Amino acid sequence: MTLRRSLRRSLALVGLTAALFAPMVSAGPAFAACGSAEPRGTNDLGIVIERAAGRVKVVENTANATLATVDGLGDLSHASAVISRDGRYAFVFGRDGGLTKVDLLERCIENRVMQAGNSIGGAISEDGRLVAVANYEPGGVKVFDAGTLDLVADIPAIYGPDGARSKVVGLEDAPGNRFAFSLYDGGEIWLADLSDPKNPQVRKYPNIGKQPYDALVSPDGRFYIAGLFGEDGLAVLDLWDPDAGVKRVMDGYGRGEQPLPVFKMPHLEGWGFAGNLVFLPAIGRHEVLVVDSTTWTETARIPVAGQPVFVVARPDGRQVWVNFAVPDYDKLQVIDVPARKVTATLTPGKGVLHLEFTPRGERVWVSVRDTDRVKVYSTGTLAEVGEIAADKPSGIFFTARAGRIGF
Repeated sequence: MTLRRSLRRSLALVGLTAALFAPMVSAGPAFAACGSAEPRGTNDLGIVIERAAGRVKVVENTANATLATVDGLGDLSHASAVISRDGRYAFVFGRDGGLTKVDLLERCIENRVMQAGNSIGGAISEDGRLVAVANYEPGGVKVFDAGTLDLVADIPAIYGPDGARSKVVGLEDAPGNRFAFSLYDGGEIWLADLSDPKNPQVRKYPNIGKQPYDALVSPDGRFYIAGLFGEDGLAVLDLWDPDAGVKRVMDGYGRGEQPLPVFKMPHLEGWGFAGNLVFLPAIGRHEVLVVDSTTWTETARIPVAGQPVFVVARPDGRQVWVNFAVPDYDKLQVIDVPARKVTATLTPGKGVLHLEFTPRGERVWVSVRDTDRVKVYSTGTLAEVGEIAADKPSGIFFTARAGRIGF
């Protein structure tokens, strides 16, 4: 037998053995067939939510381009997303309780489950194996296998002596395959350790303040910070020392002044961390508060054009970009961090909803809902350098989030 013929025979046997011992995979729900993707990297990919149409656009931020549109994601009126650790998949959390796994390379839905009646966001674990969803109805957190979307844990948000059930907000990943979240109705923070997904260990911190409405984890993974809607102040849990309990900071920052109407709830996951400084929206005030995270004390207040919604730092921390609720929702303002003041005001159009920086921060993408456009700006010159058409765009989520804590 020739060497070539022997080699062919050996390869055939290897193929037969692999086929015989390949794992059985269930068919699952039927979706449109995925295409055959060309090989490429994922680090410049992302999605744009088309909130009214139940679709996402798969985009590339190198060329400021749309690559595909994926339909069938349900109610995306308050949708958010997280990215798999390899950057290939986006897990989209819909307001209708849908959890959808979108393949960014094949540009299709890989899987979708209806896991609740009303969900508000989610997080992905440190090791990328678990996806957790925060639910309003029924109140609680459900945790899924990131590969299969099989349910692995259900944590009802039951609190108080009467066993009431709370809406869950501010769900964030924390180091050690933990998830931290807040009970809006219960005024509590919970820390769930999912090291053993089938046996989650939940630690509860009651009486942290009225109506925690959103939260974030600091970029180093140390602090979980919840904002309070029912009172001025923040609640801070040190994840390095959870035995120390929750610390209240910035209490009464609006004391003595009449609060202004709040037309849209601020979003805290986009808070701006720049070194040891935190830039955050003041509820009921046309100000951005500057807080020293080493002491959790206020160091400055920056007047801005309206009620801030997102206060987002450029990746290098040199700039902070701010958008606003109505009636000032056509504006963007840029804060220079060293100067602690607004240095530019842009007017992209009505309905500025979301900002997302490219991985190194040289550009920022801005969703402008009422003009059906996503606009792209240079953060150096502040000039508009591109745009894409999108149907009522809202959230923008780039794959660079996969390597960041709390995103």
